[in-house]
Amino acid sequence: MSAARSARRTNRPALCMFPPHVPGAVPHGDGTRFTLWALGRHAAAVEIEGRGRVELNNLGEGYFGAEVAGVGPGDRYQFRLDDGPPVPDLASRCQPGGNDGPSEVVASDFPWTDQAWAGVERQNQVLYELHVGTFTPEGTWRAAATKLAFLRDLGITVIHVMPIATFKGRFGWGYDTTLLYAPFAPYGTPEDVRAFIDAAHALGIGVILDVVYNHVGHGDHYRAYGDQYFTDGYENDWGASFNYDGENARPVRDFIIGNAVYWVRDFHFDGLRIDAAQAMFDASDEHIIAELTRAMREAAGQRQVYVVVENQPQQHLMIDPPAQGGYGVDAMVSDDFQHAVRVAVTGHNDFYYRDYLGSPQELVSALKYGFLYQGQRSDMRDKAYGTYNLSTPAEHFVHFLENHDQVANSARGFRLATLASPARVRAVTSLLLLGPQTPCLFQGQEFGATNPFLYFLGLEGDEAKAGAEGRRQSVSNFPSVADPVMQERLPYPADPMTFQTSKLDWSEAERHAGMLALHRDLLAMRRSDPAFSQASERRIDGAVIGDAALLIRYFTPDPAGHRLLLLNLGRDLQVGVAAEPLLAPPDGRRWTVGWSSEHPDYDGAGRRQIDPQQFWILPSDCALVFHSEPQP
Repeated sequence: MSAARSARRTNRPALCMFPPHVPGAVPHGDGTRFTLWALGRHAAAVEIEGRGRVELNNLGEGYFGAEVAGVGPGDRYQFRLDDGPPVPDLASRCQPGGNDGPSEVVASDFPWTDQAWAGVERQNQVLYELHVGTFTPEGTWRAAATKLAFLRDLGITVIHVMPIATFKGRFGWGYDTTLLYAPFAPYGTPEDVRAFIDAAHALGIGVILDVVYNHVGHGDHYRAYGDQYFTDGYENDWGASFNYDGENARPVRDFIIGNAVYWVRDFHFDGLRIDAAQAMFDASDEHIIAELTRAMREAAGQRQVYVVVENQPQQHLMIDPPAQGGYGVDAMVSDDFQHAVRVAVTGHNDFYYRDYLGSPQELVSALKYGFLYQGQRSDMRDKAYGTYNLSTPAEHFVHFLENHDQVANSARGFRLATLASPARVRAVTSLLLLGPQTPCLFQGQEFGATNPFLYFLGLEGDEAKAGAEGRRQSVSNFPSVADPVMQERLPYPADPMTFQTSKLDWSEAERHAGMLALHRDLLAMRRSDPAFSQASERRIDGAVIGDAALLIRYFTPDPAGHRLLLLNLGRDLQVGVAAEPLLAPPDGRRWTVGWSSEHPDYDGAGRRQIDPQQFWILPSDCALVFHSEPQP
């Protein structure tokens, strides 16, 4: 009699010999180990399609587990707890039928070719945010892989993938994740994810994953396992918060930390971008972010792991070393830079933009210090905002002009290419790509994509209506969206056309070749010129030189490496005298224009002849880079 048949007959397989904190279905040899945690439940069983039901052993402290022989990759299963309805495995590695369907056993082996890949260092990275479902018309990992060479040639070094864990609905952004270990099936198989990452590494591109550990999304199955996964000790705007510091929190922490390690170990992701870290509430001696970051670094071995956090309070402790009580992550996303640029480009500062004027001084300060708010009062919040970061190195900040939130947080999901003139967009792009912080592009930004990126979530019935109403209330904080006519025209998140409209039109990459050339040239300059390198001995300073104009001075040990970046978003600026010392060239040298955002190659209006030693004009909506040359 086979072991599997014997197990079904006795309904009590041999005691699990693996650590109980490794959850889910793990195949090995001629069988599979099933493990779950459901504190307070008296019994648990696994029902395997075509094979029947197997009772799981009570391993103590809420864990249940068993070895089941004859079960392997491709077999589908569900759990039953106290004879309740069948539910998916919370640690399912694959959900072919979606959020509510059976789970599937998946092998973790893959023919990796990236053994020489060293991971992602903190300095000199260029990030690119993409959403697998809208990055290509097909919306799959395999289709996305065909664009990897394009991203390499553009100058991208790290791809930031929006969340891919399973969520309820036919499509969505992914931030309402429910089954954290299972890649969203419509994008492809777990093997397709691994193949994408392996191919990216072969081209010298790292891949980090956006994860949501601050709440659980619609239609979660955690309650079937018990309420101990969540805490009601904190207020969370998005949903139930995970229990990181209450009674019985250790297994919950292990579940989340295990997920972070799983992505690094089993998929070779190069790190994580942690969503809304401020909502990961934890009063433990070691914060959950610090612990999972440490665990990921240990799991990666010799590979370097890169961890980015979105943290609205802008807390310096995120990047502080653990030895100093910090969390030890590599970088924090800065909304301040985007908000200031957005106001400068569009002239609008309503709702959460009202703390920004878009002034040249704000732009200079954002490039010098990363965050604009470091403990001063915020009018939007009516309290002090941010923490002291004046001496924080630039590589600890991620700056951007567009991302999924900021594009979609409007009535119609317009991008900068739609909101501003091409000349103005070209000019401010230089601040992002030549600025000292780590830049991040949003999919299609590099070629001036004009299609909107909207909020979409393919739910049904009352859930879809509730999602649409929540979104309507959120964006209605912008006065223009409160217009009743605009209210009637807000895209419905559950409409498939809202999703389809958000897919990139790759023919624009050819039609907007000038914008694409500008991004490639700026990134090549950033890569090749030590003045723009985070690893060099350069330092920067800046000054306001007009009502809408500024300069950034790059100093290097060798005077030949000095650079000037000038930006003007106002009318033509006539420079007859220049009582600003940062405009002075090094001794025995002069400034010459080395790059202009108005170059005809970028579909610009052409370059003026400029000699800073004579009367000259800084054109409107233009950025210039000056090189330091010997005096003739």
